[in-house]
Amino acid sequence: MKKIILLTLAAFTITFVSFKSDPVAFKIFDKNGKEVEWSTVIKKCTSTEVVFFGELHNNPIAHWLQLKLTKSLYDENKNLVLGAEMFEADQQVIMNEYLSKAITEKNFDAEMRLWPNYRTDYKPLVDFAMENKLPFIATNIPRRYASMVSKKGKDELLNISTDSKKFLCPLPLEVDTNLKGYQEIIKMNMGHGSNINMVNAQASKDATMAHFINTNLKSKGIFLHFNGAYHSDNFEGILYYLKKYKKDVTISTLSTVMQKDPSKLEKENEGKADFIIVVDEEMTTTH
Repeated sequence: MKKIILLTLAAFTITFVSFKSDPVAFKIFDKNGKEVEWSTVIKKCTSTEVVFFGELHNNPIAHWLQLKLTKSLYDENKNLVLGAEMFEADQQVIMNEYLSKAITEKNFDAEMRLWPNYRTDYKPLVDFAMENKLPFIATNIPRRYASMVSKKGKDELLNISTDSKKFLCPLPLEVDTNLKGYQEIIKMNMGHGSNINMVNAQASKDATMAHFINTNLKSKGIFLHFNGAYHSDNFEGILYYLKKYKKDVTISTLSTVMQKDPSKLEKENEGKADFIIVVDEEMTTTH
């Protein structure tokens, strides 16, 4: 009997050790650090007009969940609009032509100034929009204008042509440098040129993305926007400007972070978004 008990304990110990060592790729928490199910995320997101998915650009878990979220929201509300930082406003006509199959994929790839990880990370989203006849909005400021701001200041935008201003947020650009995210930019770039111009360049992106989200909202629809987490973390960035354009807009946010231990949310990541996706820091990258 004693031998049987010892064997049972040994088997239990082996099973327990094996269970403890099972790898965990990611977990999802609410802003207070409570672990939540995917169904909770979907329920919250389907109840709001705009959903911001804050990604780490090379994180495969974030990109996989973006596609999952897109499909889940579409199942709940066919009046879905997609939009992304990765495409710039002056590219909208090319995007529309591609989605309507007026131009080939070869032409689209050649003319869209695609990010290096487009094929693995963003093409599945564009393909889903095409297959289901959904709008996909190129929300970001053309990079040449963001570069102009970073070098010469935000008032340079006032001097571009009327036709060019169609690809920007309403001017003049107002910037609150006291926002936490902008303060972090200033601190990170101490001694590297004009910190204010770097903040203004970031703000020009945030404000432009907010503008094109606002102008493409559908009645009783959902606008799902994909962007770097820093553009929507702490409910700032794009959200700050969107609320200026539409004060009563309802919003849900997701953020992606990397941690050594994904089983619990670290204090420094609490409050970044309605939902925080915690990915194991050893996760492989897409580029």
